[in-house]
Amino acid sequence: MLEFKVIELSDKSWIDKLLAASDFRGCEYCFANNFAWRRLYETKITRYKNFYISCSFKGGVRFTFPAGNGDYRDVFEQMRIFSESRNEPLIIGSVTPSQIPVFKELYGESAFTVSTDEGGWDYVYLAEDLINLSGRKYHGKRNHLKKIQSMGYHYKPLTEEDFDDCITFAVNSYNNSGGYTNDSAVAEQYAINMYFSHYHEMQLVGGILRIDGKTAGFTIGERINSDTIGVHIEKADPLIDGAYPAINNEFVRAEAMSFRYVNREEDLGIEGLRRAKKSYHPAMMIEKYTITFN
Repeated sequence: MLEFKVIELSDKSWIDKLLAASDFRGCEYCFANNFAWRRLYETKITRYKNFYISCSFKGGVRFTFPAGNGDYRDVFEQMRIFSESRNEPLIIGSVTPSQIPVFKELYGESAFTVSTDEGGWDYVYLAEDLINLSGRKYHGKRNHLKKIQSMGYHYKPLTEEDFDDCITFAVNSYNNSGGYTNDSAVAEQYAINMYFSHYHEMQLVGGILRIDGKTAGFTIGERINSDTIGVHIEKADPLIDGAYPAINNEFVRAEAMSFRYVNREEDLGIEGLRRAKKSYHPAMMIEKYTITFN
């Protein structure tokens, strides 16, 4: 039977190899995200042959569609045995539309149900769109950038000397928003701490925005697959007009030039976040479905 463990930094090498074999573009298919957010979802991991399996134990057993390669019937059977040992149905999330036929071919349509939550779909943009902000649809973004440019902001790639300033900025944002009353916000603070504590080991990239020497925002991301870079954390002062467009634009200029796509992750069903992500005109959405076996 599958045996699960807490993800550790020492797992990065073998996990990265199996993630690369699948080359999935979703934000859950990168080591740093799995490592940093393990607390929120009570996530544990295992390897089965040439598959990397991640599973959330929060409120039950819920698998992420496995990364790697091999016999899907075999790996799904192992996942089913594990779920049934806990008196639960097999549930597999992060299933894309192109993967649903795999289940139909193996089990037939009557063996499972399909559901989704659009709040968990990833927003994916053309890197060149976010870099150039060309055309009428980005007119508003260019205007916001002009306003903050007149303030003489300074952007630079993150180095260790910036970490304390970023952590302090994140904590202040958390306190000002009453984040301690929100489980996701608490988990985000833990994730931010993990990103900075193991920034180099996880091969992260990021940047910091300052105005008159004062931190106005920061961002952290990493390569997800062969053509996509992901943005994991983006924080900016909401009272500074143009801070968010500036940190976004500067990051992709610095880090996304060699990528075709930028994954800016999901909106969690938060209306304000949804409007902000849509305002950048995604090239595609990564639709994610949940397969629940009967």
